[in-house]
Amino acid sequence: MARLDLALDDIVQLRKPHPCGGYRWRVTRLGADIGLRCMTCEHKVMLPRATVEQRTKAHFDPEGQPKPAPNADKAP
Repeated sequence: MARLDLALDDIVQLRKPHPCGGYRWRVTRLGADIGLRCMTCEHKVMLPRATVEQRTKAHFDPEGQPKPAPNADKAP
């Protein structure tokens, strides 16, 4: 599995919705654990980096533009 290149204030879309119905989360803390804040209800959670990498469906920069996958530039 490729490692996500996360930065503060990036936005990640997770596979399952939060109970409030939101899918998008803003990155608020980096390290072994990743701090996320729901963009719908502002709820904060801390998840292990491996869990965030497994559950991430899409990755966006702070302006909402999609970021390329880590190995998108490698041709088969």
